[in-house]
Amino acid sequence: MRACVSLVLFLGVTVAEGADWPRFRGPNGSGVAETTGLPGELAPDKNVLWKTPLPPGYSSPILHGDRIYLTGYEGEALVTLCLRRATGEVLWRREAPRTRSEPLDRRNGPASPSPAADERSVVVFFGDYGLVSYDLDGKERWRVPLGPFVNVYGMGASPILVEDKVVLVCDQGVRSYIAAFDAATGRQVWSTPRPEAVSGHATPVLHRPKDGPVQILAPGSFRLEAYAADDGRRLWWARGLPSEMKSGAVLGDGVVYVSGYSSPMNEPGQQVTVSPFAEVLATRDANKDGKVSKDEADALTKDMFAFIDLDRDGLVSASEWDVNRASMAAENGLLAFGLGGAGDVTKDKLRWKYQRSVPQLPTTLLYDGVLYMINDGGILTTLDPATGDVLKKGRLSKAVDEYYASPVAADGKVFFVSRTGIFTVLKAGPDQAVLSTSDFDEEIAATPAIADGRLYLRTKSALYCFGAK
Repeated sequence: MRACVSLVLFLGVTVAEGADWPRFRGPNGSGVAETTGLPGELAPDKNVLWKTPLPPGYSSPILHGDRIYLTGYEGEALVTLCLRRATGEVLWRREAPRTRSEPLDRRNGPASPSPAADERSVVVFFGDYGLVSYDLDGKERWRVPLGPFVNVYGMGASPILVEDKVVLVCDQGVRSYIAAFDAATGRQVWSTPRPEAVSGHATPVLHRPKDGPVQILAPGSFRLEAYAADDGRRLWWARGLPSEMKSGAVLGDGVVYVSGYSSPMNEPGQQVTVSPFAEVLATRDANKDGKVSKDEADALTKDMFAFIDLDRDGLVSASEWDVNRASMAAENGLLAFGLGGAGDVTKDKLRWKYQRSVPQLPTTLLYDGVLYMINDGGILTTLDPATGDVLKKGRLSKAVDEYYASPVAADGKVFFVSRTGIFTVLKAGPDQAVLSTSDFDEEIAATPAIADGRLYLRTKSALYCFGAK
């Protein structure tokens, strides 16, 4: 399959590129577009304007001007693709260096982070290399090698553009950090360690207070942190999150909503008590080296060893065990915090917490006064964003499945897509009224993009453009 082949199913379509979806989950990661005219049914044979075959990749499509940008992989090649929004024609394809092939969880891939674009450039991130910037015609502007990384799942967070900087969160087992690079040259402007972060894929969002610098809100292990965009200073943080942060955050009116899910053992009341490291050494450290190998470990530790051995040296140290104890004691949940403050704001800023049916991967959606949260099994919870009260909870009809893509919304509709390709359209509102359900019968992990009356959906094999004909 050649990525440059475009199957234009509807000829003569014109798109007025008046709005963009320039990063993962669109404008400031909200998942919401201001547009109208979206059809209420989207299927492989319904309301398709065009369809373009693509190489594999989990990155989500982003839109800027008359272009669409995605990443993928072809064999060992890491590729960036630029398509024309009106027709799906591939305008250019560029290959990034690949200096290594890091181990990946089966649910991840070498092209998972989504691009970010503005009127000057598009920036991509590959865990097997680092950052690469191209101009809009595909000419390479700069490249910055990063890593190697030590993340049990592989890297997943996407870069964002913040004024004249590219910002990237690199959470991993050891040496996690957030860094900013000059968007014109790739020169590192600042880098701030994130010592508590051990496993994460959350892409940050921006808060623009009336006074002071733009703030970067980055969910991470155990806490949400806010950084000054100009110099990377840590301004404030809020605790109460689990250790694995795959979902992002969304902003409301003076509130940030963030959810996290680590494992069933992190459900409230299901936590497993983990003994102090000194007690473990006394009974398990057969060779008396002050660490615990997998052969020396108890059954539960053996099962979780890849997650506990953060530096992957085959041994669990005292510091790694302390992180394990904190991870096992943490709770899954969706939390709402007031914005702003200084230092640890948890006590003063926590508005509410909800801890049932929390998703592993999809980010919460806030749209027209309702919070939407979809988890594996297709359980959809709609909540009052002011109080956290449940408005309705139920399984999506005909859509019981795993969910990797985040929900998106526009035109009074909310769109959900499951891992095996079940696409559900709801009428916006707390009642979860289903407008349509269709089955693409192939894997879908990418979050759809929406702009100008069009919805763009990446499946395992193609990019679809939907709209009213």
